Amino acid sequence: MTRTVVIGGGHAGAQVVASLRQEGYEGEVVLICEEPVLPYQRPPLSKAYLAGEQPLERTLLRPEKFYADKGIELKLGIRVDSIDPKAKTVALSNGDTLDWTHLVIATGSHVRRLPLPGVELQGVHYLRTLADVDGIRADMGEGKRLVIVGGGYIGLEVAAVAVQAGLDVTVLEMEQRILQRVTTPAMSEYYHGVHTKAGVKIHCGAAASELLGSERVTGVKCTDGSELPADLVIIGAGILPTTELAEAAGLDVDNGILVDDHCRTSAADVYAIGDCTNHPSALLERRLRLESVPNAMDQARVAAANICGKDKVYDAVPWFWSDQYDLKLQMVGFSSGADVEVVRGDPEANAFARFYLRDGVVIAVDAVNSPREFMAAKQLVADKARVDPTQLADESVAIKDLL
Repeated sequence: MTRTVVIGGGHAGAQVVASLRQEGYEGEVVLICEEPVLPYQRPPLSKAYLAGEQPLERTLLRPEKFYADKGIELKLGIRVDSIDPKAKTVALSNGDTLDWTHLVIATGSHVRRLPLPGVELQGVHYLRTLADVDGIRADMGEGKRLVIVGGGYIGLEVAAVAVQAGLDVTVLEMEQRILQRVTTPAMSEYYHGVHTKAGVKIHCGAAASELLGSERVTGVKCTDGSELPADLVIIGAGILPTTELAEAAGLDVDNGILVDDHCRTSAADVYAIGDCTNHPSALLERRLRLESVPNAMDQARVAAANICGKDKVYDAVPWFWSDQYDLKLQMVGFSSGADVEVVRGDPEANAFARFYLRDGVVIAVDAVNSPREFMAAKQLVADKARVDPTQLADESVAIKDLL
């Protein structure tokens, strides 16, 4: 009997076990999750779940009955301590050893922890797991002073939820603008305006040097010597690929576990998918590591198909999203290197798309509350389409006519 073992209960891990059954895989399937809960969605953690608008049951990717019906064995609250690619075994934290025919590493990513004095104080939080968010929710309350260290998407999503809940919110961003590492100056300026209008205080070019307090956090000291009072602090300094198991097993790792376009690692019959991987992109003609749910789900489907003996290549167009207030931002491609930017729609009305072109080719799009533009953008970027910028900007020209 064949057995596929999957390490990691995030989007990638949960999808690959489902896809194996959809592809007709008849062997044993074992999903090992370090967290003691069923696999769940991560995006709602900084949005609807944090706001108390979405119960735990609705965050689950699939109900427990699904796994039972599909013959998928769940090992919850158990950690994989080591992988032996030659013996084709994994050693578990409960003392068991499992052998496998195929192994899928879906260990995802973990928060970047800052070595700040006072980081262990009560009231200081990171946001990555359900348990993290439950701790944050317990500390939140109207009128409380929240300092968020980091002005990336997670930090800003939390800021939106918190200020709407009546908290006094301050965001510290060490770069010269929020979202500097992930988007253009124009989009940074737009979201800066959205947040400040909502009451969020944003300090750019500001970094935390120490968290103040004796047992519980009372403030944040900045590198310029200034101090901000705080009843709770959330650190959103980015995430890192979780590659320790793969490295210890001798797999090739370089800013993620290196995989080919079939999601295969450097070890025979070992696949890797999701945030922990570094894969080749035919579209971009280079390697990259993506931190996105669509990437995790697509790679999972590709890995499952290939385990089942099919020949499936991963060549998806990178896309992402972020929900802040009543704004849905949907992004396609990467805007770095663009030489022309075209706005379609009205940013003042919070419904627009910003297209990025290089040498006349559409390479990326940021769409705010513009689903039609977003859907067209995915095709335009995939096709490396050449489009007249004046037509892109002209809303009298139907976006579908530009495909």
